[in-house]
Amino acid sequence: MQFILLTHPRERLRATNTGQLVLQALGERAQVIEWHRKQPDAALLAAIEAGRVGVVFPTDEPLNLTVDSAGDLQASTQECAPPFDYLLLIDATWQEARKMYNQSPYLKSLVKVGLQPTHASIYPLRRNQLEGGLCTAECVALLLEKAGELELAQQLIESLMVFIKR
Repeated sequence: MQFILLTHPRERLRATNTGQLVLQALGERAQVIEWHRKQPDAALLAAIEAGRVGVVFPTDEPLNLTVDSAGDLQASTQECAPPFDYLLLIDATWQEARKMYNQSPYLKSLVKVGLQPTHASIYPLRRNQLEGGLCTAECVALLLEKAGELELAQQLIESLMVFIKR
């Protein structure tokens, strides 16, 4: 499973950005694409057009994720497209993420992958949090956990805890 962090330009400059932890933990399995409203990334648009990308975003109807015998992420709903090569997370504040989503028609066409966390976010550094919302690192850790990559998920959470204490 690979991840795309569609990152707001201001988010990259913030000392509180947890996307950097994802990049450190996952290496080549994660990439950052800077979001631009008027000039979306051509490679991202091509991957979306090919049906290779799902977006992790709040939805009232979360997909149930399973992992097949090869370790690949599968969505277990009848309406779902084929398995994704990439899961895209919008890496920004909740307010910016909503604006990015609403101003990017190509994101609205993606199958939404909803997460149902079993615990509240441990990341207290931002105000105006979405109830039940997680930071970028927590989302990726939960997805890794669902995919059976427990060690990597735990490593990411431990890095987040160190990051919070700084």
